[in-house]
Amino acid sequence: MSEFLALSDKVDQLAELAHALRRENAELRLRCAGLVADNAELARRMEEAHQRVVLLLEKLPDPTQQEEAA
Repeated sequence: MSEFLALSDKVDQLAELAHALRRENAELRLRCAGLVADNAELARRMEEAHQRVVLLLEKLPDPTQQEEAA
């Protein structure tokens, strides 16, 4: 009978561990999804900044044309 109780306790522990791991996995999936969204937002902002820099560079005078004019 004690072997049965020990086995039952181990099964209970295993079930609790499995439940805890499922809960942790769900939390990690949510965290991962949040980080993916953050990463996408940062990539979008970097692209916007890149485009602004490109536009500013296009507005600068061409130094080769200035040398030819001089």
